[in-house]
Order: sequence, then C-alpha cells, then structure tokens
Amino acid sequence: MAARIRRLSKTVLTFSRYSVVHLCSRNERGVSNLANLSETHEMLRKTCRDFADNELAPIASQLDKEHKYPKKQIKQMGDLGLMCVDIAESDGGTGLDYFAYALAMDEISRGCASTGCIMSVNNSLYLGPIKNFGNSKQKEQFLKPFLHGDRVGCFALSEPGNGSDAGAASTVAKSDGDYWILNGSKAWITNSAQAEAVVVFATTDKSKKHKGISAFLVPMPIEGLTVGKLEDKLGIRATSTATLTFEDCRIPKQNLLGQEGQGFKIAMQTLDAGRIGIASQGLGIAQASLDCAVNYSATREAFGQPICKTQIIQTKLADMAVRLDSARLLTWRAAMLKDAGQSYTKVLNISTIM
Repeated sequence: MAARIRRLSKTVLTFSRYSVVHLCSRNERGVSNLANLSETHEMLRKTCRDFADNELAPIASQLDKEHKYPKKQIKQMGDLGLMCVDIAESDGGTGLDYFAYALAMDEISRGCASTGCIMSVNNSLYLGPIKNFGNSKQKEQFLKPFLHGDRVGCFALSEPGNGSDAGAASTVAKSDGDYWILNGSKAWITNSAQAEAVVVFATTDKSKKHKGISAFLVPMPIEGLTVGKLEDKLGIRATSTATLTFEDCRIPKQNLLGQEGQGFKIAMQTLDAGRIGIASQGLGIAQASLDCAVNYSATREAFGQPICKTQIIQTKLADMAVRLDSARLLTWRAAMLKDAGQSYTKVLNISTIM
C-alpha cells in the first residue's frame, strides 16, 4: 500500500507552503504527533495536502459562491483512492484504516469544506453501512461502482419532523410480494442531486418501535423517488442538499440491507463512525481559518509593525492553535481506538467541545 501511495502522490502538483508565523503555522502541525506517522500515513497525508493546496484551495471560494459541484476534483480524488479509504482492497477499495481516513479528511477539508463533506458522506455514510452489513451481491451493485469518484451515494435518515432521530422514522416500507414499497420524505440529504444510490431508513413494523426500522438500498433515479429543490445554505454550498420524497417507490426484496428490523443498529453504528469524519472535517476548516488569521496578522500593520508582533494577537493565535491541536489529538485517538476495536464515542464527543 505504501508503494501505491507513492505512485499516487506523483500525480499531484508540487507542494508549495505559505509563509506563516512560527508555532501557529501549518509547518508546525507535526507538534500534534505523539509519535511519527507510519510511512503510509505520512505519504497519504502529504498527497492530500498537495492536492488540497493545488487543486482545491484555489477554486474553493468560486465553488461555494456558484453552488458548483466539484465533479472533476471528486473524480481526481477517486483516482487517488480517497473516495473509499477504508474499503478493503479485496472489494476494490484503498484498504487503509480509519486513522488514514481521518488524516485525509482533515487535509481535504482544509482545502475545500464542501469537497470534504462530499468525501465524508460517500466514505462514511454511504459505503460504510454497505461495507459492514451488505452481502456480496449488494456490494457488487451498490459498493464497487461507487469507489473511484465516478459515482457518489447518499444517506437518508433525517426527516422533516424527526431530525436525525434514528428511532423515529415516519417513512414506511411495506412488503408486497417480491418488492418493498417505500412512502415518506427524507430531509437535508447531502449529495442528493448527484447521488446514484441512497441508503434509506424506513419503518417496517411500527409495533416494534426502533426495532421495527429497516435499512434499504435504493438506486437513483428510480420511479417513485423525487429529489426536491436544492437548499440555499449559508455555507458548504458546493454540496447539494435536498429533500427526497418517496411515493410508492418499489424496490426488490433483495435491496434490504442487513436483516429486517436491523435499521436502528445500522444507523447508530454508521453515525458513530461518521462522526470521526465530521470531526476531521471540522479540524480542516479550523486549520484553514488559523492559517488565514496567521497570514493576515503578519501582513496587517498597526502602529508601524505587523499586528502579529503585539501580545494580544499572539495570545489569540496561541489559544486557537492550542484548541486546534487538542481537538486533533483527540480525534486521532478516537480513530485509533476504532481501528483497535475499542470504544471511542466518549473521546470523540470530548473533541467536539475543544
């Protein structure tokens, strides 16, 4: 795998660093390391950093202003193996661990928050549950075509009246011979306009409450499924976010993901793992913000000197750097705990308040 990452990194343009102020600069992010990263992790991190600097950061503002989906860049990321980071090589994926995914998400999101969000949804929320609960036929149809950036998927749990409460799905699925018939609405679905498949959660037995929720794989487009008007968001606008409406949408019985009634478990496990990606996305955005602040403080002058020379600005930058580094360490620890098969929820929750 290290050899593969080396080959991939050669396709990225030469990395150029911005000049920044000492301790708070990107050049000092190695302070986060409790130990040196492995060769594979370091190569992956550098590859993603190069890609973010050269392919994402220069166009991030334009993509956001124009609500433009970064199709070309997503395909390039697919070629680099970033759209399927922790999918096994035997299934056609990159075959790295969740720590590698956290590193990649951090760097990509630093370059463009929207692109990081698209990457996160495809890796964590769409491919994740299929990887963990899909059978061989489902992986062939719904996983393998979505590994390399040609296609992306989405995850439909949230509803207008229930938010992301996995145990309160109003969308229903009724059995009808060899088919399931889905009716209901899912709200705020990221990647919805570009997705070619969706993991949907629906109630199959209301009497069992959360144990009566099941997960389904639905190809897109399909008769009975309508993608609504795109939301006009305050940020991360290069991603599409819309409501999915199911009206007598018929899907084959074999599109049930996992077992009937297992949907709540699938949703909770998927969301738990997905939070590592979201935390890493936040780290990337925060790092870009700190980089911007440091650069501005070095060029903005007051009283005959750059404002970074004043103690109050230095204190503010130092506080930002400390909080960012603390959150990064906790997120990395959560990813390592997940890779080790240990509980990581508490550590990850702590990282979100740093």
